[in-house]
Amino acid sequence: MIRQFELVERVQSYDPDADEDILNRAYVYGLKKHGNQLRASGDPYFSHPVEVAGLLAEMRLDTDSIVTGLLHDTLEDTDATRDEIASLFGEDIARLVDGVTKLSRLEIQSESTKEAENLRKLVLAMSSDIRVLLVKLADRLHNMRTLHHIKEPARRRRIARETMDLYAPLASRIGMENVKRELEELAFAELNPDGRASVLARQGYLRERGDKLVPQIEVELVRTLKEGGLEAQVSGREKTPYSIWRKMQTKNVSFEQLSDIMAFRIIVADVGQCYQALGLLHGRYQVLPQRFKDYISVPKPNGYRSLHTGVIGPLGQRIEIQIRTEEMQDQAERGVAAHWIYKQGGPSTDAPQYAWLRSLMDILDKAPNAEEFLEHTKLEMFQDQVFCFTPKGKLIALPRGATPIDFAYAVHSQVGDTCVGAKINGRMLPLRTQLSNGDQVDIITSKAQTPSPTWERFVVTGKAKAAIRRFIRTRQREQYIQLGKSLLEKAFHEEGYEVTEKGLDGVRINFKQASTDDLIATVGAGLVGAREVLTAVYPGLKQPRKGGADIVPISRARSKSGKAGEGGRAGSLEGERIPIRGLIPGMAVHFARCCHPLPGDRIVGIITTGKGVTIHTIDCATLESFSEAPERWIDVGWDSVSEGGGGVYTGRLKITVANQPGSLSSLSTVIARHEGNISNLRIVNRSMDFFDMVIDVEVSDVKHLADITAALRATPAINAVERARN
Repeated sequence: MIRQFELVERVQSYDPDADEDILNRAYVYGLKKHGNQLRASGDPYFSHPVEVAGLLAEMRLDTDSIVTGLLHDTLEDTDATRDEIASLFGEDIARLVDGVTKLSRLEIQSESTKEAENLRKLVLAMSSDIRVLLVKLADRLHNMRTLHHIKEPARRRRIARETMDLYAPLASRIGMENVKRELEELAFAELNPDGRASVLARQGYLRERGDKLVPQIEVELVRTLKEGGLEAQVSGREKTPYSIWRKMQTKNVSFEQLSDIMAFRIIVADVGQCYQALGLLHGRYQVLPQRFKDYISVPKPNGYRSLHTGVIGPLGQRIEIQIRTEEMQDQAERGVAAHWIYKQGGPSTDAPQYAWLRSLMDILDKAPNAEEFLEHTKLEMFQDQVFCFTPKGKLIALPRGATPIDFAYAVHSQVGDTCVGAKINGRMLPLRTQLSNGDQVDIITSKAQTPSPTWERFVVTGKAKAAIRRFIRTRQREQYIQLGKSLLEKAFHEEGYEVTEKGLDGVRINFKQASTDDLIATVGAGLVGAREVLTAVYPGLKQPRKGGADIVPISRARSKSGKAGEGGRAGSLEGERIPIRGLIPGMAVHFARCCHPLPGDRIVGIITTGKGVTIHTIDCATLESFSEAPERWIDVGWDSVSEGGGGVYTGRLKITVANQPGSLSSLSTVIARHEGNISNLRIVNRSMDFFDMVIDVEVSDVKHLADITAALRATPAINAVERARN
């Protein structure tokens, strides 16, 4: 265990003006508070916070950070209080200690929830002071170094998995590669000891065959640079077992195929010499394709700068070479700690390299629970990146596989919400197009646009997913409330009553709802029946037959349905109609894919538990499957807006087309001439003479579809047309 005077000397070795008194007082206070507590290893518990403080001193952090390291477990594991720490060491240190304190006192339902809650609170704390993360990383690093003392294998694996999934990526995000590499190696040893052993064995075998290989390559690289008039420091090393294993898995290649099992670092005086060294090496050695990366002109989001290249080296080996200045090297190894400014409190989280942190804060604001936040955070931290530009030249870093929607949300949440299209390198391309390095993206917006639920299928960033899901939840709730009010008004009116806020508020507790809006939303979602609420408000009412006033008997519905595809509104069925309009699919009201109802069709609603109402045409064959559940039927009708046109709906047609040149062209021309739009086409049968196909056409109502159908039937190349009902 580091002794008191040794810790003070370490800090004063890089900060002569460090407050020796507060360091001594914190050491004594922590030692006293932890008293006789022991760790799993049997060592005094205080050895852990002292080692954490020592790691922070190695990072050359300020005195407040070192004191926080000494005290970081006192709030959780001793009788110390925040007020006491604030009075003894100041409010800043109390805030840091509180931010780093573990959250095991929370009532957690599961380990996954605990992991998510911990990360959520950590992001909140480090958003105001990045030192919270630095202390947390030092705490995790020492815990991983002593992980083998924990007896329970399941607990060791959980801690190792959390380290690999969260803390190593966080260390990478702030550029602390040394910490990241050690965390990964320690976690890898626990999670996959066999894989690590196999890589180590292979490395050992190659080392025995060429134990002088690295020094020989170093000498040759120095000679090459010197011949070109460049003085440089060259050092070589083997990659860590985990980095080798990960590349073998992600690239699906063998150990021998990796080009960077050996990596060489070249340190030069300035940026100009970096590119000079690159030119000398590329002029001397064969370059490996697609291995060159320029992180000097386009730094990584964590501030990392370097030139990377791969070549067939002096002795015929495939090697990776990194070229950088001394300042870049310091930044690469120590990240944010390399820029720590003692007297000014360190770098601000508003700096450009912390854009990822602000992105996490935005996700935190939109995610409804800790687990979803954890999911989106892993998306943000794990994927390789592509770099794209706005029309004004601003650089936007995105995960690989990102689309213009991801780009729009990265620019601003409002830009994402109102995105209607995108120009990529001057060309209009679909919103699901995957972006590539160097793309210039111009987002086209419209105030009338809102996020589409279908976007979630192809976006990859956590920020975009969280924003889309939040919109869906908000809009869905609004529509559930709207539908629930209609259902309740209908049920109450049939018994001669009016729906009142007071009446619903009096029974919401019966249904375990926090507010009347919550109760109304559960009715709209089909979780509670409108009749159940009615009888709760008026207990004296007799219970009707199953399904009550919400029933639309099949026999009656069929008798009024008429022929398939007839226009006009249905005659009055039992009770009052609930008006519907074309809402966003997947919300409170959505249209069945089996019959594709259109404004003008006679329709009926089926209550789907947890999803609201699904609209079918009255003659839809699927309705037979609900014949034994009449309580799920609901009488609905198109509202005036829907029947008046202006909306876009999908009608499905079955068409038989002659197998001859120009047939498909004739078909699409007729549909376009009648202002329809083909959204999907599927050939279901082919023969020598005819093709049978199913086409989805965007139309305004059933009359519009009928006009298109009539025009198609008059086309010589088309043999038959009918409306599809499945």
